[in-house]
Amino acid sequence: MLRRWGLTIVMVACGVLVAVAQLRADLSVVGGVELVVFLLLALLLSPWAFPRSVSAAEAQRASAVDGRPIVYWRPGCRYCLQLRFSLGRLARRAHWVDIWHDPAGAAAVRATADGNETVPTVVLGDQTVVNPDRAWFRAQLRAS
Repeated sequence: MLRRWGLTIVMVACGVLVAVAQLRADLSVVGGVELVVFLLLALLLSPWAFPRSVSAAEAQRASAVDGRPIVYWRPGCRYCLQLRFSLGRLARRAHWVDIWHDPAGAAAVRATADGNETVPTVVLGDQTVVNPDRAWFRAQLRAS
């Protein structure tokens, strides 16, 4: 659990420390702005920036029924964030599995990525793509 929220906790702590330091230096406006920046970074690095995660087993069952892709991701991953924000509302059309929350999801990624936990990994039917092209994936989601 802490591993999933580690970067978020660090960003919040840094924001508070910077804000307190700026307040002590009588720079309350600067401290407030910096705190807001750190809180926004914390939100971006948190699991809240992604659609609700499901287990790998649940995602596989649902994908078999509805044909929607499965996206394996982890909090704090720069490439996962880029993929997520490039999709916008289309992200809801995929099943998202947080590999730090679900060991079976991590094992599924390792099985397809030569033993590495390389994310984002997208499974669409029988096709598995590690770090997919965002335009290609948007097109796949629009078609599903």
